[in-house]
Amino acid sequence: MTALNDNIQGCCNPRKNDLENNNVTNKKITKQLPVVIIGAGPVGLAAAAHLARRDQSFILLEAGMEVGANIKSWGHIRLFSPWRYNIDKAAMNLLNASGWAQPELENLPTGQELVEQYLQPLSKVPEIIPFVYLNTKVLSIGRKDVDKMKTANRENVPFVIHSEKNGEYRSFEARAVIDASGTWGNPNPAVSSGVWLADEKSLQEKIYYGIPDILEKEQQRYANKRIAVVGGGHSAINTLLDLAKLKEYYPETEILWILRRQRVEDAYGGEEKDALEARGLLGSRIHNMVDNQQVNVITPFRIQLVRKSGEGIELIGNQSRLDGIDEMIVNTGCRPNFSIINELRTSIDSSTESVKALAPLIDPNIHSCGTVRPHGEKELRQPEKDFYIVGAKSYGRAPTFLMATGYEQVRSVAAYLSGDLNAAEKLELDLPETGVCSVNLNSKSSCDGPASACCN
Repeated sequence: MTALNDNIQGCCNPRKNDLENNNVTNKKITKQLPVVIIGAGPVGLAAAAHLARRDQSFILLEAGMEVGANIKSWGHIRLFSPWRYNIDKAAMNLLNASGWAQPELENLPTGQELVEQYLQPLSKVPEIIPFVYLNTKVLSIGRKDVDKMKTANRENVPFVIHSEKNGEYRSFEARAVIDASGTWGNPNPAVSSGVWLADEKSLQEKIYYGIPDILEKEQQRYANKRIAVVGGGHSAINTLLDLAKLKEYYPETEILWILRRQRVEDAYGGEEKDALEARGLLGSRIHNMVDNQQVNVITPFRIQLVRKSGEGIELIGNQSRLDGIDEMIVNTGCRPNFSIINELRTSIDSSTESVKALAPLIDPNIHSCGTVRPHGEKELRQPEKDFYIVGAKSYGRAPTFLMATGYEQVRSVAAYLSGDLNAAEKLELDLPETGVCSVNLNSKSSCDGPASACCN
């Protein structure tokens, strides 16, 4: 009777047979498609290098006009971590084979140098250059002819990446997608609630989110102005140090440092006790600057509203207000933009907005960049099979991301997509015990050591 039932199911149900045959066909076609990488920054290009090393087909989509476009926007900043921790191993192998002039591995590169001496040469090696699509903005990602609600046969149909270039639409099909688009360009607001309000948005021409080139390109914008710097991290400190240098030449410049912390001393870090000497020096420099009254510290001040007034920008706080501000520089971090992946099934932590499995490993309330343990494909898996969020975007709002960690992520993911499960599970990240933080050091600074931020 069992054999008879099996026979009936196999021979007399053509609809089921057709469905199974279609599934097999779809699966074979999908496997022949490339992996699509989104974002041609350090982690996206490292993903390309690892896939190329394993003879896996890929295409790399970058919204900017050049690789490392986001990094070029802060090209005047010097990293804290030396070259040896900023170069992916697979990428180095490809570069060396092409006759690359390797930089001194113990030197600290600026963002500009990172792009010009590493990312641009990497994007031009023969294994990568034919597959890089610049000025190609990804609009959305989904499954072919299958919306988010449909489960049947979902894993066997390809991804479709919808994009736009110079106003023209183009789509790409892929067997897997690696989202390395990062968080840069999607800043947090100045208000303490983290909510974007219309008043703040209306003042965009007077607010800079990030670290402006104060001593060069933006010098006249800030000279002899009353400037409010919002943020308690190393990016804010770097900004303050540059403004102090500007004040030496333009003494009417007034600097306000707005913090949510109860005590400004909490922003100084370990100073001379810091295991990372340059980071400790940064704390000491800002400490001296405050002691010498070069900056007016306002803390705790939790901004509830940013609005325009007759005297300039007005900040409404929890118990007080500030007015007459000419310019604001906001260093409150960035957040991921998930709009392009709304039609995919994802698992995102509700507080950090990181890949959910990473949240307990990277939570900044518990961890610094030096205490985040290595992780790979297993932790990065999404409910949407063969879709991965990597790099800074995988960390969501957590500021503990390291470039070297991103390289390990894509090495593991590339191994898994190549069928090398042992390599995917093996963790190969090698960092010193104190971690390798990146510090935003302005290359024009008179200081011999780095001047800012851990883990940015």
